[in-house]
Amino acid sequence: MASKTFLIALVVVSMVVAPAMATEHLVGDDEGWKLKFDYNKWAESKEFHVGDKLIFKYKEGVHNVYKADLTAFQNCAPGANVEPLTSGNDVIELKTPGKKWYFCGIKTHCDQGMKVAVNVLPEVGSPSTAPSSPPGSSASSGISPPKFVAVMVAAFAMFLITTA
Repeated sequence: MASKTFLIALVVVSMVVAPAMATEHLVGDDEGWKLKFDYNKWAESKEFHVGDKLIFKYKEGVHNVYKADLTAFQNCAPGANVEPLTSGNDVIELKTPGKKWYFCGIKTHCDQGMKVAVNVLPEVGSPSTAPSSPPGSSASSGISPPKFVAVMVAAFAMFLITTA
């Protein structure tokens, strides 16, 4: 009975804790999505993972956001049948790893540097993001911090359930 309860608690806690580990990145930080800002420098100072969100904040009607491929990004020209995001509070979930490109399509804003490229890494805690240890090292068990937290919370929940 106790092991079944522990497994249930572990599953529930993992489902709650894992999504909470995603990060919301306000593009441009406090400056938002605007002209005369170095978005390359901003992106280089961040780490993006699958499940994270990019939030583009700007005055509606003044700017927009196009999702782009590399060619569209380099040419500051949206691809065919690509509609811009225009709400002024655009949220983009990063669903797959790899390079992602975004730019403003208003007038010459993109040519003036209003564009950002981000490199999306696999989800935090996935096997491909776990640090590797050289053979023979005395590294820890390799459990990622989010999983460790989930296990600890599940163990505590198990303790509470079994002592109630």
